[in-house]
Amino acid sequence: MSKVEEFEELRPLLFSIAYRILGSVGEAEDAVQDTWLRYDASRTRPVSAKAFLSATVTRIAIDVLRSARVRREKYVGPWLPEPLLDDPYQDPARAAELADSVSMAALLLLERLSPLERSVFVLREVFAFGFDEIADAVGRSEAACRQLLVRARRHMHEGRPRFEADRQDRQELARRFFEALTQGDVDGLQNLLSADVQLIGDGGGKAPQLARAVAGAENVARLLATVYPLMARIDITFEAHEVNGQPGALFRDRDGKILHILALDTLDGQIQTIRAVINPDKLSHLGPVADAWAVDQEVKQTRKTQ
Repeated sequence: MSKVEEFEELRPLLFSIAYRILGSVGEAEDAVQDTWLRYDASRTRPVSAKAFLSATVTRIAIDVLRSARVRREKYVGPWLPEPLLDDPYQDPARAAELADSVSMAALLLLERLSPLERSVFVLREVFAFGFDEIADAVGRSEAACRQLLVRARRHMHEGRPRFEADRQDRQELARRFFEALTQGDVDGLQNLLSADVQLIGDGGGKAPQLARAVAGAENVARLLATVYPLMARIDITFEAHEVNGQPGALFRDRDGKILHILALDTLDGQIQTIRAVINPDKLSHLGPVADAWAVDQEVKQTRKTQ
């Protein structure tokens, strides 16, 4: 097998590792590309291409994460991961770990960890790497990696997200939610939301966004039931799609450009959290992005003419 063939076979795994460490599709893709450049420039062939490439992409991701944390401290408003519609890496033996670890709730929990803790947790808990491989990837001893994992597990388990276990139940709940949203049905929406539901928007200062998270079933239901029928009147449409392994939808303007994405956390037959990614920088990997400011102005004008 040639170097190119080896690399392409492992590309889905490398991207999935990098994305979980970084929470960014663009940064993960760049880390994978840098990994290839280093592999291609290497004069020797490693005994295990998987071990070498996984270690390389992890080291690159750690360096990127350290610099990204400085930027995120200055981020305008709530920070959410870049939405991932399809995880390229699949492993039936670890399907549950892969699905849970890519959710927005889990990625936000990972943000609490140091870059080393985060990397060790991802490699061990999600992808089941051995401690010898992890030690090589992060440049620490196996004993140190075990300690990093203990700390990471403690932080993650303290706030571990719980989700609706049955995929069909999640999808049915999401279908009812978006149906009520389309109809502007306040009561219908409120019945689907948990009492302490939160609506969180990430515009990053580059798109209209909520001043703060909206909390409570009544408040969230009234806001959604007010805004989305107005958006429908200016030909905003949506298509249901899993977002980071959870129910969600892509919203598009009349030209088919992506306006924003909603992702839903569901549990016990109710929606616990609604996350809206509106920042155009976090949507561009999905296709052409709409002018959210222009849409916002059109919605406001439509409201005045009601």
